[in-house]
Amino acid sequence: MARALGIGGFFFRSGDHKALAAWYETHLGITELWQQEQGLTVFAPFKASTDYFPADKQWMINFRVDDLDAMMDQLRAAGIAVETRPDEWDTPETGRFCRIHDPEGNQIELWEPPSEA
Repeated sequence: MARALGIGGFFFRSGDHKALAAWYETHLGITELWQQEQGLTVFAPFKASTDYFPADKQWMINFRVDDLDAMMDQLRAAGIAVETRPDEWDTPETGRFCRIHDPEGNQIELWEPPSEA
C-alpha cells in the first residue's frame, strides 16, 4: 500500500506573507524550503469542542525543538511572550511544551520530546 512519508508543506494565508516568513526565519529558524531533522511527527485531529487551542482556529502547528529552555530564553529576549503550563502540559512520557503567537495571532506550540532512554 502506498503511504505518506511526511509533511511536504504547510500552507496558510497571511496579511503580510513576507514579514511573517521573516519572523518565522528569525525566531524559529524556519525557511521556505526548510530541511527538518528526522523525528516524530504527531498528526492528530481533535474534537471540534477541544479547548487545547483557540476555538476560532482550525489548526495549531507544533514544532519540535532541541532545547526548550534555550528557545524560550531566545524568544523572551526578542520580546515574544512565552506561555508555559508545566503542571498541565509537561509529562515524562510526552516531554515539555510552551506556546507562543506569531505576529498575526496564530498560536504555535513548541515541543521538546522526552530524552531517549
